[in-house]
Amino acid sequence: MKKVFFSLMIVFAMATAAVAQPRAIGARLGGNLEFSYQHSLAQGNMMVDLTAGVTNVWNNWAHAGVTAMFDWVWAIGASNWNWYVGPGVGVGFNYGRYWKDYDYLPVTVAVGAQIGVEYQFGIPLNISLDWRPMFNVLGFFRGHEYPFYNNFYSVALGLRYRF
Repeated sequence: MKKVFFSLMIVFAMATAAVAQPRAIGARLGGNLEFSYQHSLAQGNMMVDLTAGVTNVWNNWAHAGVTAMFDWVWAIGASNWNWYVGPGVGVGFNYGRYWKDYDYLPVTVAVGAQIGVEYQFGIPLNISLDWRPMFNVLGFFRGHEYPFYNNFYSVALGLRYRF
């Protein structure tokens, strides 16, 4: 009986800690369309930002990718404004109609950073504006100078629901 009670207490404590962590889900819109999930870490001023999205689906090639950003967040004065900055990595998958003409490499791996500002409304909604430059570690075209990551190299507007 003690083991069951102790196990239930641990499960309850973990569920309470998970609920206490601020999270946000929404979209990041710029030159691409991304699904965004943010999760604050225990220290309070650190956040993990995970995004997945697509770009250029209407052209002769398309790019789908995921990024993971680790951001430090600071309040701007005593207002609802915050700013954040941090490093990240991204992996993308490319598909092109004419890929053989360009000696195309279908995978992109990139490292980069993100800097931005966000506003927290009185309701569980925030809006953000950020810039995320990414640099290719594994290029888009083999043998060509194309250093920047096609997807997620943009200024974007984010709209997220916090829970």
